[in-house]
Amino acid sequence: MKHAFPPLTSLKPGLVLASVALLLAMTLWVMPVVAQDKAATSEAGSAKVLATVNGMPITESDLKFAEEEIGRDLGQLPEPTKRRVLVEFLIENNLFAKAAEKADLSSQADFDDRMKYWRNRALRDAYFDKEINNSISEAAAKTFYDDQVKGLKTQEEVQARHILVETEEEAKDLKKKLAEGADFAALAKEHSKDPGTKDDGGMLGYFSSGQMVPAFEQAAFSLKKGEVSDPVKSQFGWHLIKLEDRRQKPPPTFDQVKDRILAAMIHQRAQAVAAKLREGAKIEYVDPEIKKEAEQQVSEQDAKRKQIEELIKKQIEAKDAADKAAGGDAGATSDAKAKDPATEKATEENKDPAKQEK
Repeated sequence: MKHAFPPLTSLKPGLVLASVALLLAMTLWVMPVVAQDKAATSEAGSAKVLATVNGMPITESDLKFAEEEIGRDLGQLPEPTKRRVLVEFLIENNLFAKAAEKADLSSQADFDDRMKYWRNRALRDAYFDKEINNSISEAAAKTFYDDQVKGLKTQEEVQARHILVETEEEAKDLKKKLAEGADFAALAKEHSKDPGTKDDGGMLGYFSSGQMVPAFEQAAFSLKKGEVSDPVKSQFGWHLIKLEDRRQKPPPTFDQVKDRILAAMIHQRAQAVAAKLREGAKIEYVDPEIKKEAEQQVSEQDAKRKQIEELIKKQIEAKDAADKAAGGDAGATSDAKAKDPATEKATEENKDPAKQEK
């Protein structure tokens, strides 16, 4: 059975998403993800046949490898759609491979070099999964998240509405209507020049310090819940601001940042493993230009490291000097008190039995 579907294997991986987006007529927000083997698949499950091409099976195991190759280019596609796209990718991959065999392309001079490259790549991916991906668990990410959340400083944020008009006179007139009982949201829908908020009654949502222009922010944070500001001027015009709520900004939930934490932990682990492998290897750059570039990079890294080390050293020396100065001042004060004649005289008088009897 033939299916009308845009050719996928003929595209570079980075263009797969564009083809899918065109097919589905939808806009996708692509988030960076790291391909991970989320759950070990049983042998029977990995052998499950999903489609056949001229009798040749395409299995769950094939789908897993395809997802590792192009999965990140598929972004936030729904899971059923993503699986369908991956199967189509594998179907065309198979068709192109068979066409190459018929054309006897495997006998060409560069085919062995290509096979050598992909063998090394497959070995690299297998090692990466075992030593890096599988070494970072969701539980470890959750522990990291919990530690970071504990150290977060609380930050206040406010929820506000606003009405934007062109002149101060318009703003004052609307403020008068509000004082007479008019509804803020209704006036915003009718009069506000802000196309992004007017249909929602001027609602801006929650925002914290630094997110709005200074004059607007200062006015908003100075209000009490339910209060409306006097006209506030900004580069956009004149605003009336109504404070709807005030709260401590909650930290992002674990689910909101889980993928980013896992990606960062995997990246850090990968760098450490790569550095260790490099230390145990003899690497020689034969090409003069590549060698020069590599040596320059090493030199720049060494310079930055020395700069950081020197800065740390100066900070430590400054702290030691400050501590020594503080200790010297304290010692001088103690010595002055010990040698104070008045203190010594009072001490002697206290030891005098005649003084004690009186």
